[in-house]
Amino acid sequence: MKTSKLSLMIIVMIISIQLQAQSTVRDRQKEDKIETQLRAIDSTMVQTFKNATIAMDEQKNELADSLYTIVYEKAPNFDPLLRRLGALKVMLGETTKGLAMCEKSVEINRSAYNLSALANAYLMQNDSANLIKAQQLLKEAINLPEGDEIDILANFAQVSFQLNDIANAHQGIAIMRSKYPDEMLTHYFYSFVLASEEKWIDAKKEILKAQEKGLPQEDVDRFLDSGINSEVLKINAMIYFGVILGVWMLGLLFLFLIGKLFSKLTLKAIENNRLETSSAKPGGWLRTGYKSLINAGGVYYYISLPIILVLVIALTLGIIYLFLIVGTIPIKLSIILIIAAGATIYGMIRSLLVKVDYTDPGRELKTEEAPGLYQLTTEVAQIMGTRPIDEIRITPLNDLAVYEKGTWREKMNDKGKRILILGTSVLTDFKKDDFKAVLAHEYGHFTHRDTAGGEVALRVQNDMAKYFVALYNAEQNTIWNVAFHFLRLYNFIFRRISHGATRLQEVLADKVAAETFGERAFKNGLTHVIKREIEFGKYANVEIEEAVKLKRPLNNLYEMSGIDDLEIEDELKKLLTSKTTEDDTHPSPEDRFRYIAGIKSANTRKDDSLVKDLFQDWKSLTDEMTNSIDEKVDRH
Repeated sequence: MKTSKLSLMIIVMIISIQLQAQSTVRDRQKEDKIETQLRAIDSTMVQTFKNATIAMDEQKNELADSLYTIVYEKAPNFDPLLRRLGALKVMLGETTKGLAMCEKSVEINRSAYNLSALANAYLMQNDSANLIKAQQLLKEAINLPEGDEIDILANFAQVSFQLNDIANAHQGIAIMRSKYPDEMLTHYFYSFVLASEEKWIDAKKEILKAQEKGLPQEDVDRFLDSGINSEVLKINAMIYFGVILGVWMLGLLFLFLIGKLFSKLTLKAIENNRLETSSAKPGGWLRTGYKSLINAGGVYYYISLPIILVLVIALTLGIIYLFLIVGTIPIKLSIILIIAAGATIYGMIRSLLVKVDYTDPGRELKTEEAPGLYQLTTEVAQIMGTRPIDEIRITPLNDLAVYEKGTWREKMNDKGKRILILGTSVLTDFKKDDFKAVLAHEYGHFTHRDTAGGEVALRVQNDMAKYFVALYNAEQNTIWNVAFHFLRLYNFIFRRISHGATRLQEVLADKVAAETFGERAFKNGLTHVIKREIEFGKYANVEIEEAVKLKRPLNNLYEMSGIDDLEIEDELKKLLTSKTTEDDTHPSPEDRFRYIAGIKSANTRKDDSLVKDLFQDWKSLTDEMTNSIDEKVDRH
């Protein structure tokens, strides 16, 4: 900042001298008064004096010097002549003669004009001693009659600035602003005051006002290029970024509040049984609104990343700048900050560019392995008036879900490949009627086109996960990392929005299932899925621990028994009666059962046969799935 002020000091010196040369406009009344005084001394010299003054104002200094010298020979003690001729002599290099004439004019008449002329002569000597003399003369002049002329005040301000006497400079400029608020010199000098106070924006405004009043463009450019423009640019950048940051934070708050509102409206619509389940427009405007909200939230994540990037850079540079202000730079800490910022930015870019290859779960279940199961899925599809699944993938755990594969266009046109994921565990002892009801729930997702959308939500969640992993691997998941806190906050907001949408989808699919195969079958089916997850987890853990201990292969995990039924029932009861939270992707079982209570269905036949009977060789399948788990068990 000191360099900037020094640069301005030099500019004020150069420009002020130029301004005096450029802005001489004579006051005719004062000139008449001077000419009247000369007429009383020698009337024959009046016209010569006038011609000399015109030449001087036109900067024809040699001609003016000759003409004034003629008058000087006739009126050697005429003080207005002495000050003008003295100033000309100094400008023409005859410094000693010029100073003597100016000093003589002060001796004859210690007027504001004569003092100012002598001060100007000292100013042209360009040394500190003469600067002090000039300031003293001008300070005396401004307190005399006619000493508040703008040229005298401007000279006083200029000299004071050159002497770094800010208080006196401000005093002179304050008088200028009071008496000559619209003059070019006033705006010019006040711009320098503002610049010295680091009020960069106001300084620029003042110099532009001076330009409007006639300050040459090159002088304006010199002033602004001395550092003003760069400082204004910094301030404007901070202001604009501050505004953007504020609007962005309001946007985050708006997303959160809208998500809360949608959650409440959805819950109210569910409780009042006002959700339309038809495939034409399931969920009504709420579902459409949720889709738009999720898309907006997804786009907002990517809009947020450049803001976070700038914040990371700004905070890093800001901390280093604070070190500079304090006067010491801890090199090691600064390097750590720069590396951390680099790792954060690299992780952000990498999370967007690196594509993660996703593999389908389990393996494909061939039609010949379970023709009856494929036939059952087709029957359910026909009852629901939709096309059947194209592929079943079998897994060793408790999975039961559907998804689509294909391009975005294929999915939106309902031409994607429909895939059903079935866990071997969940199929154990699953009754056909109950399974059909749960399968109808999954088909409900297809008919409602839940699997066709969601790309935005999935991509955002994947990119956030990749970014978090990148920060974690770089050990940047720390309390001071703004990007890490952004991820936590945005994940919280986006999870609330997307989970609210999925809860709505699940309720709609539940209603479709209950309407198709009855309330009882769906409740039994969902209860079976939950119970099997508890049972299989407990059975498998006991068997795996024993196998690891004895270093033997696993026994068939799907034929395990022996766990206390009361223990399982107690845990099942807790899960079935748990409360729904805003972080749940599905409503609690208790709420799901309550939402479908009283729904009637025409397809309520009772069939207690088991789904596993639809497989050609259930034993071989369970052995295969057990072996797949066994291969992953580390016995060491």
